[in-house]
Amino acid sequence: MNTTVDPEVRERAVRKDTPGAARGPRRPGRLRRSALPYLLLLPALLLELLIHLVPIALGIAMSFKELTQFHLRDWGAAPWSGLDNFEVAVDFDAPVGEALLTSFVTTCLFTVLSVALCWLLGTAAAVCMQESFKGRGYLRALFLVPYALPVYAAVITWAFMFQRDNGLINHVLHDQLGLTDSPSFWLIGDNSFWALLIVSVWKGWPFAFLIVMAGLQNIPRELYEAAALDGAGVWQQIRRITLPSLRPVNQVLVLVLFLWTFNDFNTPFVLFGKAAPEAANLISIHIYQSSFATWNFGTGSAMSVLLLGFLLLVTAVYLVVTSRGRKASDV
Repeated sequence: MNTTVDPEVRERAVRKDTPGAARGPRRPGRLRRSALPYLLLLPALLLELLIHLVPIALGIAMSFKELTQFHLRDWGAAPWSGLDNFEVAVDFDAPVGEALLTSFVTTCLFTVLSVALCWLLGTAAAVCMQESFKGRGYLRALFLVPYALPVYAAVITWAFMFQRDNGLINHVLHDQLGLTDSPSFWLIGDNSFWALLIVSVWKGWPFAFLIVMAGLQNIPRELYEAAALDGAGVWQQIRRITLPSLRPVNQVLVLVLFLWTFNDFNTPFVLFGKAAPEAANLISIHIYQSSFATWNFGTGSAMSVLLLGFLLLVTAVYLVVTSRGRKASDV
């Protein structure tokens, strides 16, 4: 019988039995294996740097310059303005600051309503889809269609539906149901806010439905069975089991919906064009108009920096509050 021991195996055994061997120099192969995850992440980090961090840094630099159409060829040569652009943006007694404040309040109201309705519809649909019934899979797929459609195609379709004379909305409300005295203007005036809200909720609630439905899969069915045996009804089960169990999921979901909705530019731009009505003039469109309509990129960049600071502040406060609430509930 061949009793020859592999030299590498003998070396490993000696190293294992030798005191202090674990503190010896690491082999090059092990170093390469430990560095492999970082090498795999390197392309994504470089793309993140190029796509997000570099434009943010340039935008912050532009906010401190008097950058207009006269310096577009060489914006680095634009005069240094210091904090003048920020002072103009936050001077709420002046026309520029007053318009920014009005747009900010409109955006806050729009975001609160959109996030609340998206969460409510998504949660209700996810809870209803938990019970097994015929055709449930097809209905789930149908619910995800607004989320899967390209934003531009979906919003352009809604823009045609909101047309006053030949749109589907007025055809149903006025011609078929007789709920209005005359066809309504949906893309101008005060109704533009509600039109934008409808489109935002329509394309946003499937994401909430998808996230909540995934979170419901982690709730043990035994909890509902035990609650039913104790006499708890459907609403009591939702209040005492479903919502508390979904708290970690909802915390992330609400934050993501808030950031997406507050920063949404595509929906109002495609729905209304470059000049949104005053009732639906979200801050993203307002900053775009302040930059590209007046060619005052310095002031527009200052508004963008203020918006970034506001979103970072809200995110930090939200994370601190939710983490304290989670720790208190655990105790």
